[in-house]
This record gives sequence, structure tokens and C-alpha cells, in this order.
Amino acid sequence: MIRLLLAIIFWAGAVQAEEIVMSLSQDEVAITTVFDGSDILIYGAIKRDRPTQDLAPLEVVISVSGPLQPVIVRHKERRFGIWVNTSAVTVDAAPSFYAVASTGPLPDVLSETEDLRHSVSIGRAIRSVGADVMNSSDYSEALIRIRAGDDLYQRRDSNVDFDEETLFSTSISLPANLVEGDYPTRIFLTRDKEVVDRYDTVIHVQKVGLERWLYNLSRQQPMVYGFLSLLIAVAAGWSASAAFAMLRR
Repeated sequence: MIRLLLAIIFWAGAVQAEEIVMSLSQDEVAITTVFDGSDILIYGAIKRDRPTQDLAPLEVVISVSGPLQPVIVRHKERRFGIWVNTSAVTVDAAPSFYAVASTGPLPDVLSETEDLRHSVSIGRAIRSVGADVMNSSDYSEALIRIRAGDDLYQRRDSNVDFDEETLFSTSISLPANLVEGDYPTRIFLTRDKEVVDRYDTVIHVQKVGLERWLYNLSRQQPMVYGFLSLLIAVAAGWSASAAFAMLRR
């Protein structure tokens, strides 16, 4: 009995002997008037207290999530020749951006139980759905499909390089249409589909320069922002008309 307890304690110590040490190529993204997206390199290593050659291979899963937002997903049907909204589902908290990368196919490196516990996959990252229809899952799947088409939801199986189960790295592409805010970044170390260690950090995305000034103006002084937008539109239209008239002469 004592030998069994010692074996369990030793096994638990071996499992906890591995720790993630990671870094980012940049932890701040500045959205400017010419911002067209950014690539974030996420890399790191596995720190060990003792050899683990007798254990199952390690895997790495990395996720980057944008700010959570409520989303209304509507279903349209053609009636009497007109497309109309017939039903809707409210997604209470959907990430504005979500990317998950792993060393292999996600179902092969992370169990359903661990996915449910940590909300790693895209479907689990959409936290909850308040629905008044029977097939509410179809609406969340439609949201995933639409945002995946806009490169806002990314699943990158076998996209994490893992050298000798020690050094890992991957690149996450942030599209141009990012929402400002904090982007939680998580790294999971798994063995036999179970999480043995986790590391959390944050990527800060914010507007700067003219983008920041316009954003603040639209929130703090919407009347002035609307008048300025109208003035710019009139000036642009007058300039285009004047240029066209000069070309006709």
C-alpha cells in the first residue's frame, strides 16, 4: 500500500514537473489608418525538473481570443418573393476574433472533457446561446461559418511547430478588421489529451493617431463627429465634381 502511494506521488510530481515558458514577438498591436493586419509570433519552451522519457508524448494548443460581444444571428426565408427574417438567436458572448492552433488535429490532442473545462475549440469559445428555437446550434454554426469566411475565426490544426517536445512556435494572423481591446492568449500543454500545464498572457490591441481621435470623437461628441463626417463628404463630392469639370474642358 505504501509503495502504491509513493508511486502515485512520484507520478504526480513527474506530471507537474513540466512548465511552459513563452513569449510573444509583440504584445501590443496599434490600429492606424493604414493598418492591414498583423502576424503575431508565439513561441516558447517546456521547462522540466526531471526527464520524462517514459511518459506519453506532449502536445501544445494555443488560442487567441478577441473581446466577447453579444451577437444576434438571424435566419432569413424567401416568402412571396421577398427575403424576410423569420427567427433569431442571441449569442450571449461570442469572441470578436478567435484562433486556435495545435501540434496535431485538435480532437487528437485535447479531450472533450478538457475542451469543455477550458473552452478551447471555437464552438466552446462561444460561451452560451439564449434561444427560443429548437435548432439553436445551427445558428451558432452559421456564426462560426460567417466569421471563418472573414478570417475572424481560425482553426489551425498541426500548425504549431514542436521541436523535440521542448521548443514550440506558431504564427497567428490578425486581420485588418480587429476590434479594439485585450486579446487573452492561452497556451496549453497536454499529454494523453489531458492538460498538464497552462500559461496565460494578453495581447493589447488599440487604435492610435487619427483612428484613436476619430473613435473618441464618435463616442464623446457624436454630434460633432456627424457634422464633421457630413462636411468631409460634401468637400469630397465638390472636389470630385470640380475635377471632373476641369477634365471636360
